[in-house]
Amino acid sequence: MGQAELRAGALEPRSPVHAFVGLGANLGDAVATLNWAFAALADTPLTQVLARSGLYQSEAIDCEPGAPPFVNAVACLSTGLNAPQLLAALQQLEQAAGRQRPYRNAPRTLDLDLLLYGEGRIESASLCVPHPRMGQRAFVLQPLAEIAPQWAAAAAAPALAPQVLRRMNDPATGLT
Repeated sequence: MGQAELRAGALEPRSPVHAFVGLGANLGDAVATLNWAFAALADTPLTQVLARSGLYQSEAIDCEPGAPPFVNAVACLSTGLNAPQLLAALQQLEQAAGRQRPYRNAPRTLDLDLLLYGEGRIESASLCVPHPRMGQRAFVLQPLAEIAPQWAAAAAAPALAPQVLRRMNDPATGLT
């Protein structure tokens, strides 16, 4: 279902759910892309951005050698979309940003991952929530802890220590 169909009222509003989305980019102007993505998330039908983390830079993990570093963040949304509809909206935003998937873990203009959808647990061929690798990624847990510490697993911290994460200056939020 496309953005136009969502705006045209093809969906019945439902009780809002808090969802957390991981944002990442390592091609082009990643900071500008993430700021565009935050605005695009706010424009997603039946969805509003409640909070956004600062921007963090991290080395590429599970990518080809020499891949550029990533810029990462997390957004907390309130959405009336169900999880598959939200995933479809996120994938549309990735495509709008020029995302291509030539191979697994290829560099990306924009990567949007549905990390958490309310208290739900979903395991299907197209969607797993909570995100199956979020507890192994400092670039997810640190920004998540910034905006929702109750959801960031402190137990994972020792395993994440070798992952270098640098908080970036973010003029959009005034964070340094």
